Amino acid sequence: MRNRATQLLSYPATVLLALALAAGCGRGASGTPAITLTDTSIDVTGLPAATLTALERGGYTDEQWQAVFRVAVGPDAPAMLGTYAVDGSTVRFTPAFPLNAGRQYEVRFDAAAVAGATAGAPLTATVGRPAGNTIPSTVVARIYPTADVVPANVLRMYIEFSGPMGRKSGVEYIKLLDDSGKEIQGAVLPLDYEFWSPDHKRFTVFFDPGRVKEGILPNREMGRAFTAGKTVTLVVSREWRDEHGLPLKDDYRRTFRTAPADDQPIDPAMWRIVAPPASGREPVVVTFPEPLDHSLLLRTLGIRRNGQPVAGDTRVDANETRWTFTPQEPWRAGTYHLLALDLLEDLAGNQIGRAFEVDNFDTVDKSPDPETVTIPFTVK
Repeated sequence: MRNRATQLLSYPATVLLALALAAGCGRGASGTPAITLTDTSIDVTGLPAATLTALERGGYTDEQWQAVFRVAVGPDAPAMLGTYAVDGSTVRFTPAFPLNAGRQYEVRFDAAAVAGATAGAPLTATVGRPAGNTIPSTVVARIYPTADVVPANVLRMYIEFSGPMGRKSGVEYIKLLDDSGKEIQGAVLPLDYEFWSPDHKRFTVFFDPGRVKEGILPNREMGRAFTAGKTVTLVVSREWRDEHGLPLKDDYRRTFRTAPADDQPIDPAMWRIVAPPASGREPVVVTFPEPLDHSLLLRTLGIRRNGQPVAGDTRVDANETRWTFTPQEPWRAGTYHLLALDLLEDLAGNQIGRAFEVDNFDTVDKSPDPETVTIPFTVK
């Protein structure tokens, strides 16, 4: 097994910053306190025995641990999620998600926040893994909606990347420009939350609903970010970092033409269903009179027969105006049902049977169980 010195030398990006906390003796008091980066964790070693014992017996909550041992992507960023443990003479933080290669992390260990510990000056360090590739390669692959025309009250967009991105929210890297090239202030909902898909390749951009919905104070004061009859350009800065801590390959720009606001609920009676023939696996095709929300189309529509779901694959295309379903097994002759959850929305947030421009946000149904709409079709 490699000795400790050899192990540390194998991490060229490891930062060892030593500050004298107090003279230690006995358990764990062997040398100068230091912060080290290992394969799976960030460790603090060389602490006085009193500090180690106090931490081990403290029964700390995550919030209390973060006051003692804080790891973040920057001094003002929230503490990273993970687990804390005292392992012999080592205090260990194991992050909930692997550290991104090429990204630097700020670490602070403050013994003053440990009851009964021997306190001194906080121990700080910046640690990180070297980037495996230093040439940016990740790009914005597409933006949803894919159509070039959006309603003035468009509620959200989706940004898809060619590879996984870092865990940081992307709001600060997104801006809207009006038709004169001037930035539209306050367009994007400024939530400190990570609206990511599980694979971190898709980010949801929410436009401030207070500006979208008429009658709300932000709307009265600033109006909508999108103005009917004009163009708006969505800009994604290349400074947005991917999972390796590298910037995007290039800035991304996409210009939309703005149509009048859409304040009508979705009407499934306007949908057109083309049923496939029996005994084959040709898809059933559903066409909509307007673009619908891409992400929700993939999650709120399905096919059933005799009350049971039919297994198969779905696809959304034609600028989000067409949904197709290909079954895993050949179709059988008989009656099927297209099932649609009322959570489905169009680009303006209108749902099935309910417009986004309701009189009051409180009137919106908050039931955890969405209602369903079923439309029969016959396979012959």
